[in-house]
Amino acid sequence: MRPVRVGLLGIGTVGGGTFTVLKRNQEEIRRRAGRGIEVTMVADLNTALAQQVVGDAAQIVSDARAVIASPDVDVVVELIGGYGIAKALVLEAIAAGKHVVTANKALLAVHGTEIFAAARAKGVIVAFEAAVAGGIPIIKALREGLTANQIQWVAGIINGTTNFILSEMRDKGLDFDVVLKEAQRLGYAEADPTFDIEGVDAAHKATLLSAIAFGIPVQFDKAHVEGITQLSATDIKYAEQLGYRIKLLGIARRRANGVELRTHPTLVPMRRLIANVEGAMNAVLVQGDAVGTTMYYGKGAGSEPTASAVVADLVDIARLLDAAPAARVPYLAFQPDEMSTLPILPLDEVITSFYLRLRVADKAGVLAKITGILAEQGISIDAVIQREADEVSGEGGNQTDLIILTHDTSEGGMNKALAAMQALPTVLAPIVRVRKEELA
Repeated sequence: MRPVRVGLLGIGTVGGGTFTVLKRNQEEIRRRAGRGIEVTMVADLNTALAQQVVGDAAQIVSDARAVIASPDVDVVVELIGGYGIAKALVLEAIAAGKHVVTANKALLAVHGTEIFAAARAKGVIVAFEAAVAGGIPIIKALREGLTANQIQWVAGIINGTTNFILSEMRDKGLDFDVVLKEAQRLGYAEADPTFDIEGVDAAHKATLLSAIAFGIPVQFDKAHVEGITQLSATDIKYAEQLGYRIKLLGIARRRANGVELRTHPTLVPMRRLIANVEGAMNAVLVQGDAVGTTMYYGKGAGSEPTASAVVADLVDIARLLDAAPAARVPYLAFQPDEMSTLPILPLDEVITSFYLRLRVADKAGVLAKITGILAEQGISIDAVIQREADEVSGEGGNQTDLIILTHDTSEGGMNKALAAMQALPTVLAPIVRVRKEELA
């Protein structure tokens, strides 16, 4: 059988890794796919860089549209990123009857519904294993391996930059700004780290996981997105004393009346495996009704880990190249005419438990007022501890930190309680609120 001919759009970190892995493991890949897979064209504005990477093994052009138009390309691999030109090129490739592989989580989280509809109409494959958690095959696990299950929830550390920062903050007792600079120096964080540290990157990935887990359209615009920039070493220390670690999690949970879709810092019990995922590593927990809890762990970024996922998608396409569209695995696991209408729940309706830290005046009756406010909103308390403020901040003995762990309650009720507590004259600083998940 003739080889599958691939056109790469972008020869940067992932593009170069894809070319290298295909070349190094070509015989192994051919044995698995049933035919060869070869890169025939590469498009990159930096043609000199492309020449260094691929040599004479493929045609090099500066115009991505030349790859899309070429009759010598069966599959277009989009590795440019972003929402702009990448969207246009993917839609043009689909219109030209090319199968598409992409690592672009931002594009699919925002425009996936349009892209999948166009691909379905044209009868071509859009594969995106590399878009979530790098080399971890979580898309295939959800879409195929766990297909017998009703998925109940998915929770993942799916951004390595933030996990590295939080790990360093805990290990070294340093605040966010200091560790961010170190992460940039070491290459774990971009010069502009906004998408990572504000939770946007993780939320893009959580949006894709929610669609595959529950058979709902991609709806990034309805996700709650919160980053790690407001976290302090103080709260990470207190969490540790209570038996928890703080991780930035992307969470999608099925409820009777809808789906929770949220990304935010989260207290996780230290005894959970995912709480011990350190550095730039990724991990995803999936709870299914039949299988129980499964966990997927590995490198979530990098040249060859991400290339591993890209090549796996190319092998899938090679196997299915001559199959009828109806015989292929659906893009989002569920048949397109069987997608659910479950809504994404507003954040006020989300149910979770909380960690609260209040810097208060060290006076009699303060705790009673605070617990009274919580009781008015029907919020029950799991634990309360008190720490002198000078233990961590040097503020002196006239102030104290109250740390409260609550049982499950609604976000809306907690917001009302926080507003009332913040208005107390004895509450001396903005209240810190971090959501807590048992993940059991």
